[in-house]
Amino acid sequence: MKGKIVTGLLVMAALVALWQGAYHLAGERAYILPSPWLTLTALVERWDLIARHAWVTMVEILLGLGLGALLGGIAALVIALSPAARRTLLPLLVISQAVPVFAIAPLLVLWLGYGMSSKVAMAVLIIFFPVTAAFLDGLRRADSAWIDMAQSMDASPWAVLWRIRLPAALPALASGLRVATAVAPIGAIVGEWVGSSAGLGYLMLHANARMQVSLMFAALFVLALFSVSLYALVDRGLRAAMPWQRES
Repeated sequence: MKGKIVTGLLVMAALVALWQGAYHLAGERAYILPSPWLTLTALVERWDLIARHAWVTMVEILLGLGLGALLGGIAALVIALSPAARRTLLPLLVISQAVPVFAIAPLLVLWLGYGMSSKVAMAVLIIFFPVTAAFLDGLRRADSAWIDMAQSMDASPWAVLWRIRLPAALPALASGLRVATAVAPIGAIVGEWVGSSAGLGYLMLHANARMQVSLMFAALFVLALFSVSLYALVDRGLRAAMPWQRES
């Protein structure tokens, strides 16, 4: 644990050094790339403003992640268990990914308004597919020998699902959740850029328009910190929930 902390601190120090070096190579023009010190100063001086907008974005991300994971898991189960649903839903899933999310965002804002609903819906759309695809793949790849044995013992379809297919699919579901956690902020931020009255995306957009680049970078830093922390928490939780899945 101590070694991981030391490694993390060294990586952060190296990134800050590279950032400072890029600031000097850019001619120390803060309106293009502010230094780490200027960004930290903006973060401290405008913390109340940043925290207020960060809270909105964090709620949008968490709601989108929870709803997207829930709907994706349900969809994967329905597709795996029902051939009719498989024929109907799979093409719709593929089509949904063929349309860029940036093209859907204005429609969601038009339909759901400038509030939190459109941002949560955008996050759900982005999260839904990786969770569904990963979980469905895991359900399909359950060991056929175990399923045949259970069926030979007159196990019900529900028992086969609960005792064999679901446990076998959990590692795949965990992979889908990790991907979903990594991309969850994209939906919220894109929605805020298209149309909103609060959130870190809204704050960065307006700070950029006013040439408050240090404030924009401070908001971006808070967003990155939250995203990395959320991923680390989800990853640790998934490892704790599946202790039998050891890394090779």
